[in-house]
Amino acid sequence: MALADRWLLPDGVKEMLPSGARQVEALRRKLLDLYDSWGYDLVMPPLMEHFESLLAGVGKDLELNTFKLVDQLTGHTLGIRADITPQVARIDAHRMHVKGANRLCYCGSVLHTHSANMLASRNPLQVGAELYGHAGIESDIEIISLMLETLYASGLHDELSLDLGHVGIFQGLVIEAGLEASVVAQYMELLQRKAMPELAEFLDSIDVDAQLRSLLAVLPTLNGGLEVLAEAREVFAGAHLSILEAVAYLEQLASMIQQRYPAVDLYFDLGELRGYNYHTGVVFSALTPVFGQAIAKGGRYDAIGKDFGRARPATGFSADLKTLADLSVGQNGDIATGILAPEGSDAALMQKIADLRSQGMRVMQQLPGDTVTDASNFSRKLVKQGDEWVFAAL
Repeated sequence: MALADRWLLPDGVKEMLPSGARQVEALRRKLLDLYDSWGYDLVMPPLMEHFESLLAGVGKDLELNTFKLVDQLTGHTLGIRADITPQVARIDAHRMHVKGANRLCYCGSVLHTHSANMLASRNPLQVGAELYGHAGIESDIEIISLMLETLYASGLHDELSLDLGHVGIFQGLVIEAGLEASVVAQYMELLQRKAMPELAEFLDSIDVDAQLRSLLAVLPTLNGGLEVLAEAREVFAGAHLSILEAVAYLEQLASMIQQRYPAVDLYFDLGELRGYNYHTGVVFSALTPVFGQAIAKGGRYDAIGKDFGRARPATGFSADLKTLADLSVGQNGDIATGILAPEGSDAALMQKIADLRSQGMRVMQQLPGDTVTDASNFSRKLVKQGDEWVFAAL
């Protein structure tokens, strides 16, 4: 690398300057306080772990996105986390030994070998919450509610929509059709791309009952508003019971969300297979018109703890705190509230500065010979009137 280029960051890696960092940190504190008020305990997993541990329970989804390195002490392969969720599952399974419901939250940096999309960075600041030990719809609605409250606390109120799906529908179809793993993988790939002409050719080429073939063909078309669930009930009327149970689950969940958050638009995509290798039930994501990708996402993943030797019901969500802060810029951590103090060691001045700082105020004292070039960071200054140090406008 040329000397002149050493200040450049790797592609997709972002850093934060003071104003942005202040916004992110203020939002981090606000969200962690929110989670605490809901009874979620903060955990801080390490940035690196044994490579296999970071991938436990998530199949191949994270392997290609996880940086590898060699431990100089043992020679073992380590990984830099690309997702905190498996780490929190390990903590619940082996470090806490809670028998009932266990609510945990976190906020920490993750690294990705490649960006998830054109708008994403390779070093997000992942924030989220997980609920272990409860398999009912009540825990799913709690997590979805907390996700929405996270967005509201971040200052995102306008035109939020919630995208809902259930992997049980896809699972029920491929089980009933008796598809082999290689065929399932091809079907999934076409389904995710919604490549309808290719999908039609593919389904014509496999040995499946005509009725099941029609159900496999219609799955990618089942997306839209609440009417999609009614359509799905009709389409899958004679299908595997697990499929109808998944549709009924979404109907009940939608009703509960509408009661709590009537302003949130609901959208259903019954062919959504994000995280299929580890999700076991409902999957969801939150979107806003001002951003081209999901701003928060989650789902149920009851099997993730199995690889740690303690399978527990689990549901949770996560978001990139930096993205949330960018979308709500100016609403968290207003930097223009500082107080400018003059140079000097006057005892009364130093006491005034100490008192203001103890009250949580931001006070910066000028240094001899230094000139403040950006007064926008300060709302007031200290001046001496008689024997008192008082506020004055800049």
